[in-house]
Amino acid sequence: MDYQRRIVRDRRICDGEPVIKGTRVTLRTVLASLAEGSTIEGILADFPTLGEDDVRAVIAYAAASAAKDLPVAVVPGK
Repeated sequence: MDYQRRIVRDRRICDGEPVIKGTRVTLRTVLASLAEGSTIEGILADFPTLGEDDVRAVIAYAAASAAKDLPVAVVPGK
């Protein structure tokens, strides 16, 4: 998934938070909905300006961010 084409950051839109291109829907909003148990279909119903590929791009972005930024705990002795 090429999330970089679907996610933008512009200081004039939502104070520079990453959003889905062409919308004011932030990645934080979509990720919070997923974390609360919403399905992709539920998110699309709540945010009709989004498409399924937009939600998948948010997930791909989060996965890439986690791989780069989050520390991984080291298990002693392994």
